[in-house]
Amino acid sequence: MALIGAAGLAIVSVGYNVWRDRPQEKEIAASAPFAAAGQQRSDPESVIRELQDRVGANPNDAEGWQMLGWAYFESGRHSDAARAYRRAVKLAPDNATFWSSLGEAVVMASEHDPMPKEAADAFDKAIKLDPKEPRARYFLAVRKDLAKDHEGAIRDWLALLADTPPGAPWEADLRRTIEQVGKINGIDVTERLAAVKPTAPHPPIGSVATAAIPGPSREQMQAASQLPKGQQDAMIEGMVSGLEAKLKANPGNVDGWIMLMRSRMTLGEAAKAQAAFEAARKANPGQAGRLKDEARVLGVPGA
Repeated sequence: MALIGAAGLAIVSVGYNVWRDRPQEKEIAASAPFAAAGQQRSDPESVIRELQDRVGANPNDAEGWQMLGWAYFESGRHSDAARAYRRAVKLAPDNATFWSSLGEAVVMASEHDPMPKEAADAFDKAIKLDPKEPRARYFLAVRKDLAKDHEGAIRDWLALLADTPPGAPWEADLRRTIEQVGKINGIDVTERLAAVKPTAPHPPIGSVATAAIPGPSREQMQAASQLPKGQQDAMIEGMVSGLEAKLKANPGNVDGWIMLMRSRMTLGEAAKAQAAFEAARKANPGQAGRLKDEARVLGVPGA
């Protein structure tokens, strides 16, 4: 179902695995994307081909390179992902998310070094651009753990957990990482973990950001799947534009704004997603924190 696929959004999470299992020591590092967003279809190779065509037609499309990097990463092609992200950061050097994505791809592409210098430098760059960038913070704590500063790593992960909005896709795995590193290294983290409380009183993030777009009926979706691609794209754009029009009439619909941001990011329209984010915050100052959290999950620039 091409329309369903084009409207989809990858749910993001952070994972971990044991990079080394030595007789004398064990060290933990991360393995899954922290905050990537893009298209999700039943045929990953078709997504990759489309994105290759996109950057081939416009080599200066930073967002296109970022999306291609994400598509490669999701397909397990980490070296290709790193190459795409290198182009993205060259074109958009002030984007912290692009830098942290590059770092993660380089880590995953490395067969021997769990924290290559290029990856560490990319995470450092991301943190300088955005001290709150969660993926970079996570991996920089991994670097401390690999350097045998296990207490320092746990302290940094706990600080990240304290800043993590309730229900963030990486929250549970981050807690498990802290527990596992503590157990392996004889550090009791039970009370410290229990003391970390959610920072925001809003509903779990991701519940709207990663939900399905409301819209056509099953019959309409089946009919749309038979349309030529150009007509499918027009139908999708019509759905998104209709949502945008409704929000102009009812700007207090916070969930609607999140859906709009998600839709624009799925369509590769990051600038429009950022504009929606700014409009949503202006219309709903009391929900600015929640909107920012959801936008970060989606990878909206400026969030």
